[in-house]
Amino acid sequence: MVLQVRLFAVLRERAGADQVEVELEEGATVGDALRAIGARGDGLAAALAAMPVVMAVNRTYAEEQVRLGEGDELALIPPVSGGADRIAAQVRVTPEPLSADRLQRAVATPHTGAIVTFQGTTRDVERLDYEAYESMASERIGAILAEVAERHDVEALAAEHRTGGVPRGEPSVVVAVAAAHRAPAFEAAREAIDRIKAEAPIWKREVEGGSAEWVEGTPPAA
Repeated sequence: MVLQVRLFAVLRERAGADQVEVELEEGATVGDALRAIGARGDGLAAALAAMPVVMAVNRTYAEEQVRLGEGDELALIPPVSGGADRIAAQVRVTPEPLSADRLQRAVATPHTGAIVTFQGTTRDVERLDYEAYESMASERIGAILAEVAERHDVEALAAEHRTGGVPRGEPSVVVAVAAAHRAPAFEAAREAIDRIKAEAPIWKREVEGGSAEWVEGTPPAA
């Protein structure tokens, strides 16, 4: 079977394409796919040898023993730069400018006693260029917010992440959490942003003058 593998950030640049084909036997696994790509002998293979990566299958991080089938959507994920029915959650991955005020209004409820908002902004460099596996990033951030809601006594959560160029001083990610009391709001906001940065397939490149360099990260857990 022949499967398409989507590429992002530094892997896309090394391959010179946003996807590659991999030919595998029926019943092949994620590990087989990784080994086949690593045997290509090109810039992509060299990149895989130099950094830890995770394979996503149908927008879910997958262990090497997971079996593949015709029509599976595969993606190579390089190291990334991040309840109850009454819980409301809002997620957006967008090239549009972000607004903390909008997210605060989105999470406020009649029972809210505290709203904690976190904004991550570009600093030190002219701009940050963000690239995302958007469909998977949205799903992963939504899952993170749902899990955070189960762990903390909060009323509503929202998170938005920007893609494309983000000039110095502008926010690239915003998280807002509403709760009856401040302690769970602080704790939930901290856990949400830490996990988004560690788990969402989003990458950033620092741009200053004529130079641009991808920011090193850590591989997400499968």
